Amino acid sequence: MDTRHRFPMRRRMRGAINPVTLAVLIIVVVLAVAAYFLIIKPYHDANEGLVQQGATTAAKPGASREAPPANVDALSVDQLLAEARTAMNDQRLVAPAGNNAFEFYMKVLQKQPGNAVAADALRETFSYGAAATEQTINARDFNEAQREIDLLAKADPANYTLTILRSKLDAQRKTLDREQQQAQDAQKAQLAQQNAAATAKAQAEQQAAAAAAEAQRQQAARDQAARVAQQQPAAAQPQAPRAAAPARSAADEAITEAVLVRQVNPRYPTAAMRANQEGWVDVELTVGADGVVSNVNVVDAQPKHIFDRSAVDAVSKWEFKPAMRNGEPMTVTLRRRLQFNLGR
Repeated sequence: MDTRHRFPMRRRMRGAINPVTLAVLIIVVVLAVAAYFLIIKPYHDANEGLVQQGATTAAKPGASREAPPANVDALSVDQLLAEARTAMNDQRLVAPAGNNAFEFYMKVLQKQPGNAVAADALRETFSYGAAATEQTINARDFNEAQREIDLLAKADPANYTLTILRSKLDAQRKTLDREQQQAQDAQKAQLAQQNAAATAKAQAEQQAAAAAAEAQRQQAARDQAARVAQQQPAAAQPQAPRAAAPARSAADEAITEAVLVRQVNPRYPTAAMRANQEGWVDVELTVGADGVVSNVNVVDAQPKHIFDRSAVDAVSKWEFKPAMRNGEPMTVTLRRRLQFNLGR
């Protein structure tokens, strides 16, 4: 049998491509390319946009406050996704309430539980939503922070980040309570200090006023004592008649003292007599050149103001032979003591 042309034919048959197989391969390639451009690429572009927008939201917490759709429940899935994309562009990731991307995506999942775009968007942007919530906690907007934590819990209730956020929220609340308590304590301490200062000032003013009043009283007493001393300048001890001094100091002058020629005994006060009181009165008197007594004053007495009037009345009626100097009468001042004794 001639086999010279059989082996080349077999080789050609083994190296040739079946047209059916080629057609199938072409169809698969075309479908793969179409799927990439129609499904895979748009999906990845959308996810990358969500991630970038989520990062921007975490970095810039100031979200737009435009009004939410009038009736969210009436929106279709496509409309909800469009609202979610708009919210992401406006940096409304988890706030404000009712008008944020997370709520729109979760509404999509309520209408269409298997929607991959919404589920992936929530999963991939969860960390950025948590970062935005953490900033709300740091801003100490505790009610809003609690709402955002509850919203994140609806999206991924088992995520451990929620535990961290709740711990931070509780810590911030305690810190704020402690700061408020410290501020109240400081305010109370300041008020107590002000009250103490006011009380001390009032006491100091009262003490100063009392000291000034006492000083005025003492000065008035000194002034009164000075006036009394001026009115009663006589010495406490009995003195010799002043007319005698010139007689001792001037040897060339002949001076004689005034001599009592008529003495009137004082009347014993009735009240003192009834009280069995005794005493004495020192009086100072002026004897004129005619021997008449004038200017009778009480300079000392014991007891005081009991026998004064009787003594002055009696002495005023005395008569003297005037004192003489070189034979000429002169006026002199004398001091006498009158005794008041009850005869027993």
